Amino acid sequence: MPEIRSPHFKPETAALVLIDHQIGTIQLIKNITSDDAVRNAIKLGKAALEYDMPIVMTSSMEDYAQGPLHPSFARVLPVAYGARIKRHGVVNAWDDPNFRKAVEDTGRRQLIMAAVTTDICLVFPAISAVEAGFEVQAVLDASGSSFEIGEETSRRRMERAGVWLTSANTMIAELVQNWVTPQGMKLAPLLAANPPMLPVD
Repeated sequence: MPEIRSPHFKPETAALVLIDHQIGTIQLIKNITSDDAVRNAIKLGKAALEYDMPIVMTSSMEDYAQGPLHPSFARVLPVAYGARIKRHGVVNAWDDPNFRKAVEDTGRRQLIMAAVTTDICLVFPAISAVEAGFEVQAVLDASGSSFEIGEETSRRRMERAGVWLTSANTMIAELVQNWVTPQGMKLAPLLAANPPMLPVD
């Protein structure tokens, strides 16, 4: 059996993809706190900004029960937030042609991906992206599930499909590589930081 080697993601070859961190949907996260999931997604966004990496954001049915993206994203990632792809009920974001085009237009073949729910919003586009020839790292602590069985089975399914599983801090460290670089010195404090969340109105 051939050795399977994890790819090395670099800022110049990777893009960040954030899916459906909406105020109505984050309430579904139970295996970790929803605040932690949003904080970790914001950490990834700050790292992407520091390296001028492309950021693709999407939301689903904003005008219905799921509501807008958490206000932290508009504050920290205003450009990506303003350019977010608004889907109309398509479960697998990859099946939305506008979302898929936005990802392809980044020109990056490595995707750092997080979604509000691992078992619904993350598992399907992560696998679809791998099938389309992308390398994908799924950031599990910037995502979550309502039930442990959904989280565990989705993790197994993604791994079997070739998705690499990671955490926000590990992903940031992989991008930085050296903490004494200007970017590393700015991003290192994020790994222990627990900033207050903006209120959700």
